[in-house]
Amino acid sequence: MTTIGIIGAGEVGSQIARAAIANGYDVVIANSRGPETLEDLIGQLGPSARAATAAGAATAGEFVVVAVPLAMVNNMPVDQLAGKIVLDTNNYMVWRDGNIPVIDSGEKTVHELRQEQLPTSKVVKAFTHIQAPRITTAGKPAGTPGRLALSASSDFPEAVELVTRLYDRFGFDTVDNSPLSESWRSGPGQPAWVAHESQTRAELIANLADALAP
Repeated sequence: MTTIGIIGAGEVGSQIARAAIANGYDVVIANSRGPETLEDLIGQLGPSARAATAAGAATAGEFVVVAVPLAMVNNMPVDQLAGKIVLDTNNYMVWRDGNIPVIDSGEKTVHELRQEQLPTSKVVKAFTHIQAPRITTAGKPAGTPGRLALSASSDFPEAVELVTRLYDRFGFDTVDNSPLSESWRSGPGQPAWVAHESQTRAELIANLADALAP
């Protein structure tokens, strides 16, 4: 039984947890306020879930989802995430994060910064251009006409391969939009972001190609 660590128990993290449990995974989930504050969520998720600290979730997960915004002063458990594939669901939102000049200039993407903060992990951008509730409702079996597609970006092919398998289990096709330096193409305001509710694989490929550089 594969265990997924999830750091971040907000809308995205909790929906990924629900989809994971529905597909046979165990989850260990953390938030910033402590495991004792997750009692209600764990009650909803059932016996395949337990709460932990961020370090505990990172240690328990065979791979780990980070569903929290990037902090410029790293707040992730680097040692516990070492050697692991880390799915980063974060989007750069100026209204929330403030302006980060290195991102605004196009010099680096927010996910390249996450990789720099986790130098011994294999970061992959995932689940960033789908509304959180649709993670559990929009998936369809492989081969279904009109099946939605999601992108994945990483500097590590094995990380994209893992996300591809996970997307398929959840009911989505994958478009590899690697490396991390290209991950801006699915960011807020880009065609792939705007069309997030209805993109097939072919449509997502076209929308990523139509992205406008910052």
